[in-house]
Amino acid sequence: MVDSLGHRKKFAVIAPSTNTSVQPEFDAMAPPGVTNHMSRIFIPDMAVNNDEDFSELVRLIEVAQDEAVESVKTCSPDYLVMGMSAETFWEGKGGSARLQKHMEELSGVGVAMGSDATQAALKACGGIRRIAVISPYMPVGDKQVRGFFEDVGFDVKVVHGLKCKSPTLIAHVSEDELRDAIVEVDGDDVDAIVQVGTNLAMARLAGVAEEWLQKPVIAINTATYWYALRQNGIDDKVSGFGSLLTLH
Repeated sequence: MVDSLGHRKKFAVIAPSTNTSVQPEFDAMAPPGVTNHMSRIFIPDMAVNNDEDFSELVRLIEVAQDEAVESVKTCSPDYLVMGMSAETFWEGKGGSARLQKHMEELSGVGVAMGSDATQAALKACGGIRRIAVISPYMPVGDKQVRGFFEDVGFDVKVVHGLKCKSPTLIAHVSEDELRDAIVEVDGDDVDAIVQVGTNLAMARLAGVAEEWLQKPVIAINTATYWYALRQNGIDDKVSGFGSLLTLH
């Protein structure tokens, strides 16, 4: 016997309680027979005005994430998808590996993280070495993202942080603002653009941007869900979110 709706796979998804983008974007990418089951990491919608505030926000997520995993484990998921990204880049490649090991031991299943997923997505596109990054973070977060990508071999030309003033305000960044950010970081010396910060709703825009830039534009929610699907042997092509889900 298998789950009647999630008869192919049941994904547990953890995301901050302030995040309003992960759930709708993941659900829009789910093929038939794959279901997503949310568990919220409780954090306050605190003001984020500087590096210290941002670091405290990451700390609060770390403190509360294990409880969210324990809660969602009761639905007997096949896999865990982490719908939060800053922590997955923290302390570079080594920090990412430590977090993944912890989450796998805690959940008892495989884990998709934004850091691993974006790295895998860039490699799947082929020939990518020089990247530009868009984030909603303060400079301390941007520094961590840059450090991770440099650790795994990419040349990071620029990290453009939008410095969003609270966790919920990340989701208020408009498509026009994101388009402007894409244009700002693009250049002849950039092979691909990566967007981090799972509460930035950029999955569909990234797919459109690929058409007019003629280069990969990797939204972290798309990369993370693509990675989860492919790691579980689900090769369905999903249209509307760019080349990652249609070609790879």
